[in-house]
Amino acid sequence: MKFFNTYLLPGFMFQSVVIGGGYATGRELIEFFFASGPIGGLLGLLVAGAVFGLVSAVGFELARRFKAFDYRHFCKVLLGRGWVLFEFFYFFQLLLVLSVIGSASGQIAAQNFGVPSLVGTLALMTLIGILTFKGTELIKKVLAGWSILLYGVYILLFILAFMAFGDVITGVYGSADTGERWASQGVLYTGYNLASLPLILYAVARHQNRHETLSAGFICGAITVIPAMLFFIAMMGQYPQIGDQPVPATFLMSALEISWLEVIFQIVVFGTFVETGSAMLHAVNERLEGTFAEQGKHLPQIARPIIAIGFLIAAVFAAELIGIVDLIAQGYGYITIAFIAVLIVPMLTIGVWKITRKETI
Repeated sequence: MKFFNTYLLPGFMFQSVVIGGGYATGRELIEFFFASGPIGGLLGLLVAGAVFGLVSAVGFELARRFKAFDYRHFCKVLLGRGWVLFEFFYFFQLLLVLSVIGSASGQIAAQNFGVPSLVGTLALMTLIGILTFKGTELIKKVLAGWSILLYGVYILLFILAFMAFGDVITGVYGSADTGERWASQGVLYTGYNLASLPLILYAVARHQNRHETLSAGFICGAITVIPAMLFFIAMMGQYPQIGDQPVPATFLMSALEISWLEVIFQIVVFGTFVETGSAMLHAVNERLEGTFAEQGKHLPQIARPIIAIGFLIAAVFAAELIGIVDLIAQGYGYITIAFIAVLIVPMLTIGVWKITRKETI
C-alpha cells in the first residue's frame, strides 16, 4: 500500500483529471496526433509522456520542498507575484471544462438511458457535490480507483480491437511512414493538460524525500499516456475514416458491434466527467481554504459543495445562454500556449533552480 500511495497514486490522480471528455472519447488524440500518422502519433504520445513525467517530477519535488500543496501556494512559490496569471488562465479553462462535461453528461444520459438530459447534468452535480463535501481523502480514493477501472476498459478495448481488426492495424503500421510534427504536437498536448498538475499536489503531501517525488513524477508520465497509446493503436483499426468522427470511441465500438462494451464505456466516460469536475473544483476549495487559513479561519465544510455546484451551474448556463463554449474553444490554442508560458517553462527553469538550491529546506 505504501508503494502504491507513494509512487502510483499521484500518477493515477493526474491521469484521472487529464482524462476528461476529450481524452476519454479519443477526440483529443485525433486533434493532436492523427495528422502525424500512425507512427508519428505514437511518437508524439511518447514525447508527451516524457514532458508529463519531467514536469511532474519537478512539480512534485517543488511542492514537497516548500510544503505547497494547493495551487495558490504552489504558483506563488514558482511565479512570485505572477501567480495570478496562472489563476486567470485556470478559471478560463475551468469555465470551458465544466461547460463541456455538464453538457456531455446530459447527452450521455439522454442517448444511452432515454432520460431527459437534465437528469444527467443533475447526476453530475450531485456526485461532484458529495465528493467535494467529503473532501480530499475520498476524492483521492475515487480518482485512483476510477482511473484503475479506466485502465481495465482501455486494455479490454485494445484487445477486442486487435481481435477484430488485427490484420488491418498491423497493415497500417507496416505501410506507414514516421510522419511530421509529432514532437511539437506532443509538447503542445502537454500544454493545457499540465495545467491540472497543481490541482493534485495534495497527493504528494506525505512524500518524505526527493527520490519519492521524482520517481512518482516520472511514473506519472507513463501512467498518463499508456492508455492513450493503447487507444490510439486500437483506433488504427478504422484508419483513416475514424479521423473524421466527432466521437472516435463511439465509432470504433460501433465497428466492433459489441453493444455491452459501448454501454460500459459510456458509464466509465461519465465517471471521468465526475473525476475531472471534482478535482478541478476541489482545487478551488483548497485555494479558498488556504486564504481562510491565513486569516486564522476555516472554510466551512458545507460551503465546499455549494461553491462547487455553483461554479458548475454557472458554467452550464453560460454555455447555453451566451455560447461561451464556442467563444472559449476558439481561443483554446491560446490557452495551451499560455500554460506552456506560465507553468511549463517556469517549472523547467525557475522550478529546477529552486529545488536544487542548497538553502531550500
